[in-house]
Parts: sequence; C-alpha cells; structure tokens
Amino acid sequence: MRSSTEPRRDGWADAVRDTAHLVRFRAGTVRRPRATVVGIAVVLLLTAFAALGPASVDAGATGSAAVDRALATLQGNLGSAFVGFLLLAIGSAVGSGGGRELLSRSEAAVHPVSPVTEHLGALLLAPVNLAWMVQLWALLAVTALVTPSDRLLGAQLVVVAWVLLATAAGQAVGWLVEGVRRTPHGVLAVRVVGGAVVATLAGLQVAGVLAPLARALPTTLLTDAARTGRWPLAVLVLLVLAGVVVVLGARPARWALAQPPREELRVQSGVHEARPAPEPRRGSPERALLRRLDRGSVWRSVGMRRGLLVLGIGPGLVALLAGLEWSTVILLPGLTASGAALLFGVNAWCLDGKGMVWRETLPVSAADVFDVRTLVVAECMAAVSGVTVLLALLRNGLPPLTVGVAVACCWAVVMGQVLSAVLTWSVRAPYSVDLSSPRATPAPHAAMAGYAGKLSLVTTVTAMLFTGLSTLPWAWVPAVVAVPFLAWSTRKLRRARRRWLAPAERARIVLTVAAV
Repeated sequence: MRSSTEPRRDGWADAVRDTAHLVRFRAGTVRRPRATVVGIAVVLLLTAFAALGPASVDAGATGSAAVDRALATLQGNLGSAFVGFLLLAIGSAVGSGGGRELLSRSEAAVHPVSPVTEHLGALLLAPVNLAWMVQLWALLAVTALVTPSDRLLGAQLVVVAWVLLATAAGQAVGWLVEGVRRTPHGVLAVRVVGGAVVATLAGLQVAGVLAPLARALPTTLLTDAARTGRWPLAVLVLLVLAGVVVVLGARPARWALAQPPREELRVQSGVHEARPAPEPRRGSPERALLRRLDRGSVWRSVGMRRGLLVLGIGPGLVALLAGLEWSTVILLPGLTASGAALLFGVNAWCLDGKGMVWRETLPVSAADVFDVRTLVVAECMAAVSGVTVLLALLRNGLPPLTVGVAVACCWAVVMGQVLSAVLTWSVRAPYSVDLSSPRATPAPHAAMAGYAGKLSLVTTVTAMLFTGLSTLPWAWVPAVVAVPFLAWSTRKLRRARRRWLAPAERARIVLTVAAV
C-alpha cells in the first residue's frame, strides 16, 4: 500500500492491486487462522447443502394437498423473493454508509485508499453479513425444492448470478444514498424518502395489491427462465449487467467519499447539555445512570442507529413482499436478533472504546456494569426482532394457538441463545475497534464471519425444531421444550458474568478495548 506522502491513483488496475494488498493484510491479522479456514469450509458446506439438499426431497410424492399448496406458493413467490434479496442488499449498503471497510478510518489516515478501492473492498465484504448469507441459502434451497433435478444446475447458476447483480446494485445505491446524506440537507431528504417508501409499501399491503405487484415484476420471468433451457442466456445477461453495475458504482463512491461525513461529524462535535439524574423505576440509581450511558452510546452511534432500523424493517418487508407463512416467519426472529447482536453485541465492551478506563473508575460495582450492558444488548435484540414479528402479523394475521405458542417460545429461546453467546464472546475475545464510522465492524471481518455463521446455524436449527413442534396438536409442547434451552442459556450467561467479575479478566478486557 502507498503511504500518505505518495500521490493517490484512482485507476481500476491500481484499485484491484490495492484491494488485493488490503485483503492479504487483513488475512495476516487473523488471530486463529485454522478456525477461519474451518469456518469458511462450514459456510461452503452449508451453501452446497442448501443448493443440493432440498432437491433430494420429493415433496410432491406425499400426495398431501397442503404440501402441494405450499410448493405452489413457493414457486409463485420465488420472483418476489429475488426482489426481497435486492431490497436487503440495498438496505444493508444504505445502513452501513456505503458498505463495510477493509481498512478502518484511523488506519487509512497513513495509507490513503482510493474510492474505487473502497468500492471493491465493500463488494468483497458484502457476504460477511448474516442477512446476505441467510437470504442466499434460502434462495438456493427454495429453488432446489421447486426445480426439476435435470434443470437444477442452470437454475442455481441463475440464482448466483442474480445475487451478484443484486449485491452490486445494492452497493451502487448505497454509495448514492451516502452521497446524498453528506449534502447540507441530505439527512432529512434520506429520512423523508425512506419513510415514504415504507409508508407506500405498507399502504400497498393493506390494499392487498403488494403481493400481486411483486409477482408481476420481471424477476418472475427470470425465475421461469431459470427452470427452462433459457438459463444460459439469463446467466450471461445477469453477469454482464453485474459487471456494468460494478463499474458504474464507482462513480457515486467517488462522489460520496469526496464529501465530509456530516452526520458523524455532528455527533462527534455536538454539545449536549447536562440532564438531571434519571429517577430509577426499579433498581439502584447507579444502574439507572449506567442504562442511560449505554443506551445513549448505542443511539448516538450512526452505524448502530441505521443498522437497527434496517434490521427491524428489512426482514419484515421481505415477509410482506414474499408472502411468507408463519412456518417460515418463525425463522426470522432469531436471524434478526442475531443481526442486531452483530452490530456491537459480539464485542459489547467496544461501546466504551477509550472511555472504558474512565468507566472503570466510576463508583459502581462490576456486577452492575455487566448486568446493564446485558440488558441493553437484549433490548436492541428484542426491539429489532419484535418489529419483524409485528410486520409478519400485519401480513398473516393472528396465527393458530399452537403456532403462536411456538413462535413465542422460539423467540425467547433464540434470544437467550444469542445473548449468552455474544456476552461469552465479548468476555473471552474482546477487540479494540473504533465505531465512529458507520462502516466499521465491532470485530475483524474474519471474526465477524465466524460469529455470523455460528449464530445463523444455531438459530436456524432451533427455529426448524420449533417449526416442527408447531405442527403438533398440543400447544404446551413448545413451552416444555423451551425450558432446557433457556436453562442452558442462563447457565452460559452466568458463567460469562463470573468471568467478568474476576479482576484479572476484567483488567485484560479493559486494556484491550481501550487501546483504540
């Protein structure tokens, strides 16, 4: 990489070379290379299983009318699911301020990175995203389920080509929105337009025209072509369009990165008047003050605020567009809660940064600090996954009793699983990161990929279990099954708390996180 004294070149050849240097640099900073290799292998195996596994299930041979209706629904809504992936790609790029960064802002100060390099790096890091991976697996699995075996390879290649195009398009739109945000009145404009889009989609859903409109989009024709002999032409067109969009996406990237990040600068340079101490509704005054500090740290962070909004609304919009039934919606609370935890919960102490040394001087107990931080992480997860469930209620109405109990129990179980896991990781492997940029991540990208894979696997398997339980005639079964899961999560959480209370462990965490 070049130093800050060398002139910056903005050509594509230089950008590709610099991106390769940055990838090698990041790969060299991985703490556990073997675990990273194993994680990549697991992701590839899961992808292969999603693409090939459902094809071995002959669901039509059951002769069940309900199964036939479900297959027809999946086949009819596959084009809408393609649109949902595009919307999630756009939402992810918009929420992260143009995409993730290969080199943090502090590191880039001495190694200036060109906008084209930033653009390519963000594209490479797009798969290091829980929603991206889960949606890819879902598209592959549904396509394998509704496609004849002799057309499966072509159909899956169309899915992969569409995912590449949607990711590139989402990245380009993300840079464009970030450029608008950085104009004098851009933040207000983006909020107004975003609110209008959400209100329009909600209105279309209430009017009952959203699902037919989604099925009338060209993506439905694309999914039909994928299951016929026209798939080579579809793949070729999609790949060409993806290449064109990648090249065009560099233009808004140059424009956006050439402007000052007004929203972040306003947060960092703002002056806030002192407020009176909060009155504790329950607990001690010290805990009330800690809650205010932690909640303020989350909400003032531009990246976390955007991420929570995108995670809360995005999957719910996919459920609205794709017409997901409750048997599929039951998967969403765990995935959205995992996504919220990945914003900062996997390295929960990074909220403090350098201020963590100051936090340790406060006259409060270490137990209060841990308990309040756990509560704030749980609040973010519950809020995000709760919005998803509410949007699913808007689409499907109240579920049957057994299904409703299964959804509620699954929600509680995955919340406990994710919360205990991320607090354990936060204590075991803290990282020093600067979250002032909305493009920053709470841990290195390799670690984030591992965290995302583990959380998605655990929550998906759990949701599949409760999906099976929801088909039973006894509503009390999901509640009984949830008890051992909750007990195990509670045990893990208490073990992480005991480790935090040990002075030597707490000092290690504080010194690691404060070295930003």
